[in-house]
Amino acid sequence: MLRTHTCGELRLEVAGEEVVLTGWVQRLRDKGGMLWIDLRDRYGITQLSFEEGVTSPELFEQARSLGREFVIQA
Repeated sequence: MLRTHTCGELRLEVAGEEVVLTGWVQRLRDKGGMLWIDLRDRYGITQLSFEEGVTSPELFEQARSLGREFVIQA
């Protein structure tokens, strides 16, 4: 499955559900122990957040290595 929702479809009604998004990394902000990624598709932008100690170390390092316009699935 490529995705279950678009970035523009996410609403409070889907809170708690597992969703799959695909898109481009628009912006990555790294503040040491916290990392934010703005994921963009043609329908909108969704912010992904990663916290050191909460997110697995492997996933945190993978997220940190991303760059602008990388295509990802989350």
